[in-house]
Amino acid sequence: MCRFVIYKGTSPVQLSHLLTRPCHSIINQAFDSRLRIDRRRPINGDGFGVGWYDSVFDEELGSQPCIFTSVTPAWNNINLTRLAEKIKSPLVFGHVRATTAGSLSLDNCHPFVYGKLMFMHNGGIADFPLIKRNLQAGLSDEVFNVVQGNTDSEWAFALFLSKLPEPNARSFTSNTLKQAMLETISSLNRFAEDAHIIEPSLMNFCVTDGESVVATRYISSRQDEAASLWYSSGTTFSEYAKGGHYKMSKADKRENIIMIASEPLTFEKGDCLQVALCPFLTSSSADWMEIRTNHMVVITPKMNLLQIPIVDKFYVPPSDPAALNRGTDFAAAKGLLSPRRALAPVHTPDNTPMISV
Repeated sequence: MCRFVIYKGTSPVQLSHLLTRPCHSIINQAFDSRLRIDRRRPINGDGFGVGWYDSVFDEELGSQPCIFTSVTPAWNNINLTRLAEKIKSPLVFGHVRATTAGSLSLDNCHPFVYGKLMFMHNGGIADFPLIKRNLQAGLSDEVFNVVQGNTDSEWAFALFLSKLPEPNARSFTSNTLKQAMLETISSLNRFAEDAHIIEPSLMNFCVTDGESVVATRYISSRQDEAASLWYSSGTTFSEYAKGGHYKMSKADKRENIIMIASEPLTFEKGDCLQVALCPFLTSSSADWMEIRTNHMVVITPKMNLLQIPIVDKFYVPPSDPAALNRGTDFAAAKGLLSPRRALAPVHTPDNTPMISV
């Protein structure tokens, strides 16, 4: 299925350093994804999208994000390469798509936009046609008409907008976005329960208003692992060797850069996670750490990073042995996780949000 990447920094990044130059960039993941084995859809060639915010606010241009989407394969789009070399931004969303719901069209390419907000999804809402009418019935005319495509992802975005006190607000707090996301997941679970849907839904959602970022790694199951999701933070993200070999460096305690991705953008030989991941995959424990299943990550405007549990009937506390025994078969069958569990150290006390200042 899909892959996405999020960048938020105190300084703008050249888009090529995320999208095209790294040897395991989001574009290369479109045809060389290492954290999934998907025999159904081996490549993400059904379009892509990138969204970004201008570094300096311009009253004439407004605060809305810039969006570039295409239905061509991301690795074969010369315009993307050209733009990535000339654009810088402090907040970037990138997404590559493999269609499982919705037609191949520009309207169905992520990220989706409304006002200041951008939204992406990796996963799938189980038996979505069975809940679509109920979801739509609770939307205002304004939010209903936001949807231009026909994917479960965009309707989930519409549902999210309906949870906001003012979708057209000039600004949002991190807490407002967090609460709307929690209510969105809760409503989707309730719709599924009312429709007697048994199959779990995979809801790796992410949303931003250009200041805060909220991302979830979630599955409506107590037994299964969610689709993969990782984060990395530091002071610089740069190429250290020719051939697109990048690394995240941390010179001090500041977080100048925070990235969230379906899978790491850096894979280096000889690192300590080689055995923990899988025979053909290595990653730097200093660079990337796995976000816990059924947790939410919030990046505040001041670059604080919080990892918060989504406590509902599908939540399993980290102290419960069952949390370590979630199966990977379901997400692997959907092409969203390697069948061999990818473990990474999480330096947080049990049941305590992770805060990086």
